[in-house]
Order: sequence, then structure tokens, then C-alpha cells
Amino acid sequence: MGLGKKLLAAIIVLLGLSPMARGASGGAASDWSHNDQGAVRLISAVAAAGDSGHVQLGLEFHLKPGWKIYWRSPGDAGYPPSIDWKGSDNVAEAMMSWPAPHRFSVSGLETMGYKDEVVLPIVVRLNDPAQAVSLRAAVDYLTCDVLCVPGHADLALDVPAGPAAAAPQAHLISRFLAQVPGDGALQGLSLVSAQATDSGALKVVVTANPPMANPDLFVERGDQMLFAKPLVRLQQGGRRVVFETTPIAQTGEGDLFERPVTLTVVDGNRGMEVVSDVAPAEPGSRLAKIVAMLGVALLGGFILNLMPCVLPVLSLKVLGLIGHAGAERRVIRAGFLASAGGILTSFLGLAAAAVVVRAAGSAVGWGIQFQQPLFLVMMVMLITLFAANLFGFFEIPLPRWAAEAGRGEGNPHSLAGHFASGAFATLLATPCSAPFLGTAVGFALARGVPEIFAIFLALGLGMSLPYLVIAAWPQLAQRLPRPGRWMLILRRILALALLATAAWLLIVLAAEAGRPASLAVGGLMAVALLVLAAGRRVTGLVRTAAIVLVGLGALAVSSGSSPRPTVAAPPDLKGLWKPFDRAALAQYVGDGKVVFVDVTADWCITCQVNKATVVYRGKVATGLSAANVVAMEADWTRPDDAIAAYLAGFNRYGIPFNAVYGPGAPNGIVLPELLTDDAVLQALEKARKPS
Repeated sequence: MGLGKKLLAAIIVLLGLSPMARGASGGAASDWSHNDQGAVRLISAVAAAGDSGHVQLGLEFHLKPGWKIYWRSPGDAGYPPSIDWKGSDNVAEAMMSWPAPHRFSVSGLETMGYKDEVVLPIVVRLNDPAQAVSLRAAVDYLTCDVLCVPGHADLALDVPAGPAAAAPQAHLISRFLAQVPGDGALQGLSLVSAQATDSGALKVVVTANPPMANPDLFVERGDQMLFAKPLVRLQQGGRRVVFETTPIAQTGEGDLFERPVTLTVVDGNRGMEVVSDVAPAEPGSRLAKIVAMLGVALLGGFILNLMPCVLPVLSLKVLGLIGHAGAERRVIRAGFLASAGGILTSFLGLAAAAVVVRAAGSAVGWGIQFQQPLFLVMMVMLITLFAANLFGFFEIPLPRWAAEAGRGEGNPHSLAGHFASGAFATLLATPCSAPFLGTAVGFALARGVPEIFAIFLALGLGMSLPYLVIAAWPQLAQRLPRPGRWMLILRRILALALLATAAWLLIVLAAEAGRPASLAVGGLMAVALLVLAAGRRVTGLVRTAAIVLVGLGALAVSSGSSPRPTVAAPPDLKGLWKPFDRAALAQYVGDGKVVFVDVTADWCITCQVNKATVVYRGKVATGLSAANVVAMEADWTRPDDAIAAYLAGFNRYGIPFNAVYGPGAPNGIVLPELLTDDAVLQALEKARKPS
């Protein structure tokens, strides 16, 4: 630096024009408290206390590039600055105001705060207006960039008694006071309405004169209900703005319209803050939305029949169909109606469980019962009994009235058996989501008890449609080949398929409850097969089945606490996955990387199919192995509140779930439940390009 530049810099410092020294020599500012993220100090708008009974102060932050502090409602992370005035003299009360915040959207996290420079105005009410004020402020705050660093500053400022006179910092404080949102009248802003929509969202309408250009809405509620980033629609050239935002699941209590909300509308330096009640949704539109969503649920339930999740119960469906070949129509109709009844009953049971779990304040989702070891043990036991029945180790007798109705050929199952097979088809199909199903479940779980039961009933009707069709036209089943000796062979093959399903559940149980528990349950089931087969002329087959079950149970033991039994990663992708971490995700995106997030579980069959058919093959595997791509795995085999909250942020309550993040998609691109090469590759390319 030349002599002239050095002299100029010295003059600036001496004149107090440097931002870090401005006003320090005027006696109306504390010393700066510095750290690696910036500096903070306390400033006063007056050089003396005067006789008004209060003093206008400001907490001034200067932040280095990239760093931010938080607003009073920080959003998904962080906490706002706070001040402890212990040690101050002649201070009765101190009230802080908050200038209009800015939104920071990074990797699905929504936070609100300030960058660069901000002054938080503070009004201090005095005990004695005639006396001097001694201010001692212990300030705690959080600064964040890629990392977050807590900050602390002990600030001291004395304002003498005497006639009030403007201090050099008065203009700076006034500039940020003007940015504190008021009722909107001076800014030409007015609230038209705040109403819940039929989909459970909050719709806010605001008028503006002059028009708004880049508005945003921040919503606060007393029970800490959080809201997603709003969709914004400018109408009439910006003179009317419609905001729509949805409450984030598992935050707040009760319905959206049960408590007032604080609405802060921001457009540049303009702002409005109003407290408003939320009007309930209009009955007509709410009913229309529910009817439409019932149609979505019906379709989603039907598609569930085609998903890989139902493969374990294919045997039950095949036998349910073939077993009726040649039977009387009334017998066929009764059997398929019983299966449909089992499906519907199971869905209503799932709805009741969802209501109870949600009322208890726990995370609720589609298929989360597979996270419970006791449920897995029960399913292993029942599936083993079903397999034993198919082997012929025991039979479920028909009730007398059903036996009378079902005399004749081709009636190997009781109505109770058909009902149970329908129930099992439902329970074993729940580990995975299907197209439209996730949308319907998300809609239901975001609403009240009637909606939950209605949507789940529609899902059950959709899944039972094939059964109901055959019940309506039983001649479809009559045209199948009549049961004969060939069916005994088929029954045994399908029984082995059910035992394989039980072994798969034992592997999942090993991941959740430990290897000894899984081996113990598998051993008990093998013993149960031997006991049931006592006296039967099928000892060779019994021995084979027991060996299969025990052997696969031992596989669960040897697979460790977090097995991946269904899909083995290719050698070049063994080190592909990193544990899911939202903070690390934001850091990777900030570094310009693309992040592929896979929410999976050992019990999710469709998740494993996605990996086998798409993720670990061809161009997708090559793309995920690239140097600038990070693959993150969120393992939901066991309950995890952080993963449940992440899914709820996308209004999802089931898996599989995949999303791609990057400079071009900081909020994430959600992929379909059934992955395709094109869907993944296009998302990776879009996320790679800065928006």
C-alpha cells in the first residue's frame, strides 16, 4: 500500500468513518466484540438520557461474507440473538424489535435471518429518567454459514444524564427501525384474508399499492407450528398477492384454524406484520378435494397389487384363485368377498393405529409397523402357520353353515382362511409405497380422524378391486383348471415361498432386535413345523422345510445388525453410501456437489428392487460414482425421528423415497417411487447446473 493510501485509511479511522469504528469515539457505542465470523456492539441513538423515560438503542452486527444470524423465528434450525441485562443500572425493561428478515433455502432447510449488516432496535425503559443509564449486555447468538458457531459478547455502554441529543448512530438505528414491519398502512400493504384450504394449507391474500415485486411470507403460531416456504402468485401486476403455505407435520397442535397466526409479509425493505385468525376452509371446496383424494386413494390401492411388495403373498392370491376353479358361483363369491373383507378390515386397523400413534405424538407413516420387533415376530409366526397349512400339516375346519354352502369340488379353504389371506396380503404389502398411495396417505395424515378412516378405506377398496371383480363375475374363476394332484405340488412350492418370506422377516428382525433374537424365533418356528407334522406322511418334506427355515434364520444371524440381504452392491459401489445428515447435505450442496438421497429400510422390498434394477446398474451407477456426486442413505429400518421429519417435510409418510440436490436444485428434486434410469439421470443433470 502506498503512502497516500495509508494516510487516507488513517484519516478514515480517525474520523470514525470505518464501519468497525463508527461512533466509538462519540460515547454512544460500546466497544466492538470481534470473532472470526464478524463483530457486534451496542449503540445508542442519543448521547444523553433526556427526560422521556426511555432510551433508543441498537444491537449492531457486522457479519463477514456468507455468515448470517437468525430472526426471532429462525425456521428449521438455529436460534435468535438474546440479551441478559444483569448488571445494568436504571433499567426497568428492554424490548427488542426485529427488522424484516430474509429467507435462506438450503437443501430443504428453510431458515430466516440477516446477512452482512443489521441493527436490532431496542427500547430501554428507565426506572428514573433523571439518572444516567449503565448498560451491561451479555449477548448470545448463533452465526451460520456451512457450519454454525455460537457467539457470546459482553458489552458495556453508559448513557449519561442530561438533555437528549442525537448521537452519530441515530441515523443508522432509524434506518433499521424503518425496516421493522408495522400494520402495513404506511407501506401500502393490507391483509385481505387468511384461510385454511381444503387441502390443509394456509392461503393468505394481500393487496399492495405500489405493487410488490418479490414478496415473501413468514408465519408464526404460539404452539410452534412451522410452515413450509410459501408458493407465491402475483396478480393484477403485483397489486394483489396470494401466498399458500402448508404446516409441517409433527409441529403444532390441533387444526390450522384453531389458533391465530402472526403474518409477516416482506417485499424488499417494505413489510407488514399482523395477527389474524384463520378462517376454516369453505365446506364445498373441502368436500370436493376429499372426493378427489378418495379417487387417488382408490387408484393407489389398486396399483399396490402390482408392486414388488406383494410378491411375498403371491401364493395366497394364486391359491385363492385356483382353489375356486369349478366351484359353485355362490361359493366363489363368498370366498372372494371374504378376502376383500380381510383387506378392508386390515386397512381400517391401520387407520386406527395411525390415529392412536399420532395422538400419542409419535411419528406415523406407511409401513412403520415393520420397525417394531414384536410385529415382525408375530408375522413370522403367522406366516409359518400359513406355510404349515399349505404343506397339509393341519387344516382349518369349515363352520357348519359354510360347509353346507360349499359342498362339492374345489373348496379347499374356509371363509376364515380367505379372510385371513386378505388381511395378510394387506399387512405384507405395507412396507413400500406405490404411485398415488403416498399422496393419499400424506393427505389423510395431515387431517382429522374422519379423513384418515375415509382415505384408508378407499385404499382398501382399491387393493380389493380384483377380488370384488371376481366376486361380481365368479365365472372368471370357474374357467380355470379344476384342482387336482398338481395342486398339491403347487401348494408345497408356494409354502416354501412363504417360508422364504418368513426368513426375510427374520433377517429384518436381526437388524432390529439382534442376531440372537432372530435365531431364537427361527428355531422355535422350525420346531413348531416339526410338531405340527407329527404323524403325517411328509417327514422328508418337513425336514427340508425346517432346514430351509433354520438355514435362512442363521443367515440373518450372520448378516449382522444392519444387513442388506436383497441386493448386493457391485464391488465398485461398496463405498458409495454416506450416512444421511441434513447439515452435511447442505454443506455438500454449498460446495457445488450433487447429492442423491435414498430413504430405505431392510423391510422395504421396493427399495431393494430400485437398487437392483436402477441404482446399481449401468449409467446410474456410473453417475453416482462420479467425483462430484455424493450418495446418502437414510436407513429407516429402525424408528428415526429425524428421517420421519425429513419425509414429512415433503408430505411423505412412506418409502421408498429418493431426492436429488445440487446447485441447480437446492430444495431437492423428488423422484418417483419406482425409479427409472431416465428419471435419475435427468434429476442428476438438472441438479448439477446452477439455477
